[in-house]
Amino acid sequence: MLNKPFRILLLISGLLTALLPFCASAAPVPDSENTIYLDLPSGRVVIRLLPDVAPRHVFRIKELTRKGFYDGLSFHRVIPGFMAQTGDPLGDGTGGSGQQLQSEFSNEQHIRGTVSMARTSDPNSADSQFFICFSPAPFLDGKYTVWGHVVSGMEFVDKINAGSQNNNGAVSNPTRIVQMKVASDVTP
Repeated sequence: MLNKPFRILLLISGLLTALLPFCASAAPVPDSENTIYLDLPSGRVVIRLLPDVAPRHVFRIKELTRKGFYDGLSFHRVIPGFMAQTGDPLGDGTGGSGQQLQSEFSNEQHIRGTVSMARTSDPNSADSQFFICFSPAPFLDGKYTVWGHVVSGMEFVDKINAGSQNNNGAVSNPTRIVQMKVASDVTP
């Protein structure tokens, strides 16, 4: 016959074993190869990439990130309630990496935290510039390539210095990216 404390321990052990599959499925392991760490002066923004939705754009963003292209770049265009745009080495919205991408439009919605490519009126003119939505922007759906979603750190995106309403969101004292890394390249 088992003593009472041992029976209680055995019961607790059995319950924990039964619950283990539910706990494991509730917290999926992130895909570090398809996660970007965007470090801002106020904190880290974690972006989940969407390689199934925009494979060419995800590949190019990771390629530029691994080269350190985005490190130190400014959020040159920030419109409160709409979006914050970065990725221009010139800092005025006219520059890029020199490699334009074919559009990969999808059914992904532009909601708070959506990360999407900036472009000119030519649908195939996206290069290195991208924006993060502050709030839903359904008028962009199906017209701009969505390649990621912020999964944590939107409170830091909200702290990016805002631009002038009179000058299409141009920022006189822009917030800069401290660094941008693919999560799998970061050692714990």
